[in-house]
Amino acid sequence: MTPTGAPTDTATDWPAHATERRPWRSSSGRGPRADRAVRSIDVRLPPRIAEVTYEPSRALRTHLAQAGDGLVRLDQVHGRSLGALNQLLLRTESIASSKIENIEASLSDYGRALAGQRANASAVSMAAATEALAGIITTTGASGRLTLEAILGGHHALFRQHPDLGPGAGQVRTRQNWIGGSDYSPRNALFVPPPPETVEPYLADLVAFANRDDVLPLAQAAIVHAQFESIHPFVDGNGRIGRTLIHAVLRRREVTRRLTVPIASGLTAHRERYFDALGDYRTGNAATIIGLLASATMWATHEARRTVTNLQLVHDDWAEALGHPEPGTPDSAALRVLMAEPIITTPALGGRLGLDAAATDALLDRLRRGDVVAPLTPKRSDRVWGAHLVLDEVRDLSSRIEALSRRDAGDPGNEGGPIWARPWLGH
Repeated sequence: MTPTGAPTDTATDWPAHATERRPWRSSSGRGPRADRAVRSIDVRLPPRIAEVTYEPSRALRTHLAQAGDGLVRLDQVHGRSLGALNQLLLRTESIASSKIENIEASLSDYGRALAGQRANASAVSMAAATEALAGIITTTGASGRLTLEAILGGHHALFRQHPDLGPGAGQVRTRQNWIGGSDYSPRNALFVPPPPETVEPYLADLVAFANRDDVLPLAQAAIVHAQFESIHPFVDGNGRIGRTLIHAVLRRREVTRRLTVPIASGLTAHRERYFDALGDYRTGNAATIIGLLASATMWATHEARRTVTNLQLVHDDWAEALGHPEPGTPDSAALRVLMAEPIITTPALGGRLGLDAAATDALLDRLRRGDVVAPLTPKRSDRVWGAHLVLDEVRDLSSRIEALSRRDAGDPGNEGGPIWARPWLGH
């Protein structure tokens, strides 16, 4: 069968997906008669991109440069001195990325899941997303290469505890999937990804593109993400793993060396626009998702700078509440630990500081009286504690990024107008 590409026009700046008709027969025999009667489906075939070059317009190139420069400066200035900031940003990004998939939980439940205690399914999923995000970025940064093994490892971390999907964690799909439409067949689906036998070759092609050094880093990250979403290589988790690849590319290209800026918070505020941008990519317009990602990066970077100031104020308030403890004392060391790990168990805190159980309990009593921490669980022996001012900053950072993105993107008085109507988007 011969693939047919979508029509091209002056707005296209990237090879469009092709369409191929494939035979189909339901394997379950369930569902409405219309689903059982489907005998063929139209799958979408993304282009092979390992050697495709992307040249942005002058306006988009300027936008990318501004976004990239701001991110580099944030990482260079604050990445080394505030290691705690990366933990905060990492958690914020994981929560926002999960929110795009309508997976939400309270910070208390999320904290219990992070500490390995019983929590609801959404909280467990969010904690797993944090581990997956950190794993892929760390592995890519250490090796200087994005690998299929890192992607599969991230997916394994995301789903290994899932009651239904656990057996398939870390494995690409072996059956046809689709987005939208019926649960029983691709009838009326919004998008039908390529057939399962093409997934591994497509991923090899994607990894080759991701490891190039001749594409502007933010444009490369956006294209890697969009291409991954089109391949849709897993039964579930494609969105969260795909957004993680944005950060993996930026780490590999050394745009970031230490920080993971919560870009997904900017996308959360424009969920439908974000999905539309992925649709534009499939029709041959990469500029939409690239421009949106660059804007989301600028919003996240701007608010992350405020977080630096806010965390310093939190530390100062804590120190005052504890009577300005001397450097090297357990109280002073505990404040540093809680900045990096605002959700922590009693044994974990004692272990970090080298304290026995009695000294840890005494320290936590001082921290609690100073309003530094509060219990997130009732169980005393393995209690989970939360540094609520830092956790408030997690929540507030994401909200600020979303609010800034709405103001910037929706105010017609802004220079250039809304982001999706600016010249580089080709509309």
